Amino acid sequence: MNADAIKMLQGRYCNSLTEYSRFVTREVAIGDVPMGGNNPIRIQSMTTTDTMNTIGTVEQSIRMVDAGCEYVRITAPSIKEANNLAEIKKQLRLRGYNVPLVADIHFTPNAAEVAARIVEKVRVNPGNYADKKKFDTLDYTDLEYHGELERIFQKFTPLVKICKEYGTAMRIGTNHGSLSDRIMSRYGDTPQGMVESAMEFIRMCETLGYYSLVVSMKSSNPQVMVQAYRLLVQTMVAEGMNYPLHLGVTEAGDGEDGRIKSAVGIGTLLEDGLGDTVRVSLTEEPEAEAPVAIALVKRYAVRSQKSKVESQNTDIQQIEPQNPHHSPYEYKKRETYEANAFIGGHMVPRVVVDLSRANLKDPSVLNDAGYLYSPLLDKYNMAEQSVDFIYLGDSLPSFELPGNLKQLYNYSTWQKLANKTLCHPVFTLQEYVATDNRTSALNLVRIKNADLDSDAFGMIPLDKTLIFVLETDETHGMADQRAFFLKLQEMELDVPVIVKRSYSFEKEESGIKNQEEVDLTTNLQLYAATDLGALLVDGFGDGIWIDAPQIATDIITSTAFGILQATRSRISKTEYISCPSCGRTLFDLMVTTQMIRSRTSHLKGLKIGIMGCIVNGPGEMADADYGYVGSGTDKVTLYRGKEAVKKNISSANALDELIGIIKGDGNWIEPVE
Repeated sequence: MNADAIKMLQGRYCNSLTEYSRFVTREVAIGDVPMGGNNPIRIQSMTTTDTMNTIGTVEQSIRMVDAGCEYVRITAPSIKEANNLAEIKKQLRLRGYNVPLVADIHFTPNAAEVAARIVEKVRVNPGNYADKKKFDTLDYTDLEYHGELERIFQKFTPLVKICKEYGTAMRIGTNHGSLSDRIMSRYGDTPQGMVESAMEFIRMCETLGYYSLVVSMKSSNPQVMVQAYRLLVQTMVAEGMNYPLHLGVTEAGDGEDGRIKSAVGIGTLLEDGLGDTVRVSLTEEPEAEAPVAIALVKRYAVRSQKSKVESQNTDIQQIEPQNPHHSPYEYKKRETYEANAFIGGHMVPRVVVDLSRANLKDPSVLNDAGYLYSPLLDKYNMAEQSVDFIYLGDSLPSFELPGNLKQLYNYSTWQKLANKTLCHPVFTLQEYVATDNRTSALNLVRIKNADLDSDAFGMIPLDKTLIFVLETDETHGMADQRAFFLKLQEMELDVPVIVKRSYSFEKEESGIKNQEEVDLTTNLQLYAATDLGALLVDGFGDGIWIDAPQIATDIITSTAFGILQATRSRISKTEYISCPSCGRTLFDLMVTTQMIRSRTSHLKGLKIGIMGCIVNGPGEMADADYGYVGSGTDKVTLYRGKEAVKKNISSANALDELIGIIKGDGNWIEPVE
């Protein structure tokens, strides 16, 4: 990267905040599938078989490649597994599969040195490669700290030399849950600590003249993950580096939760033009991960064709000044006033669903919006995920609505309503400026980013009932809507904003190979979690409104609340931090996760970690309230936070024991039928 580029990007983490522009990185050869530079965003996953099970691993790898994986990662926890990578590679080649293999290394430098002579890439975790994680608080002098770095350098150097000799690439993969005691003691459990953990190893590699590096900053918390990657890019650029980025949210979970959480973290960075390879970590079979990753990155392949991307980021002089009210490296919610004690201010983000096209003659239509109708009692019960607004447009229901559900009507229809108590108008900008009838407790105004420069916006009356409904027609809609928020901050306008996104999917654009309905649902989850989640992660948005006529209302409702949960903006259910399994896993993670979910899913707001082994277990427990971690054959260790409270208990009794701990802490409630 040239000096002008470094100067322009100093203090920044992407080419542009308001236009899609991929940040071009150094190209790194990984077998015959290079990464970075102007290459496509690569797709990868990791096997879950025992690495000593050669045939099982080969067959699973083939299924992964057939599903779209361009790299296959395999764990090598000891020298014997590292040696067996040669046989796995041989069998794959005999079957006509030349996919580059990646050895996943934790704690064992000698296994890494063996694997680096066999596979195309090794992954090392700087938190446990020649370092330690015992949750000790250490007080180093600068001299002692540098002495530790020198010790690690000596231990790390043989691997680097082998990689140089054999043309093997390396991923320096920081994990939020396994930062070393040394890093934790100096930087804390922070994105800065994650970045410095990787930078120390990158600097060692460069000292040795080795540059075939890929870097990752993984966390089970998408907010932490996004902040760490952004800070990493800023730090690398300041030191004249532009290594490729491996994107992933670790321990994302399964099903809807895993897809939404992954999209919030990965998609936010892809929107900023960051990322050269993607791994979606789901507690499912590994071949299920690649189609999700493909669906995520497909949007950016299209955008790249439409965007002018210079090989040395020469368009960076077009970037706008950094907004003084917004930091991309820490979470701070945009400050707004509180409208009618309901939206904005310190209130949680609100959810709007569109029922204007629904059958408004049947009270059960509200079931999909979280208001469960009982015909016998002729009453509604609120679910944990009950929406706050329903948009009815110009339609009128023929039944009485719940007393705490706010209704939104187009302004012309709202004017005609006799009872406006829970009914609020949705204006166009021109309607709002032109009318004197702004008597509603909440007045919602549809607006786009371009409207901020219009004559009509200059005449808009500002009072504490005004709420913007922010829409966009732009291909890169997130950046367009982010520009709106940045402008509002510059104008010092504290109006609450509901972010609205509309989706219509073409059948042939689906990235998933299953039935059409699943295609559409998955795409909605991924796209909405990316577009809305990216703004929420940055503290933008007082409500969200997803409009997708092809998708059932209950899925839209669940997706909206899932996005708020993943961004930690509004908690409405139990959160499971479950790892995707690998050859180190000591029990069936998919079965175990479903078993734990079946008995604890009613514990709203509780975070439960489910880990197959100890490799990242204790660290990940720091982000969980309770943990269930494999510690041996049919043995489980239970955690409260990062503290192991019951060790090596029988897996047959482990879930009952976990529930007992939760009950003992006073955090258990009985499920309601």
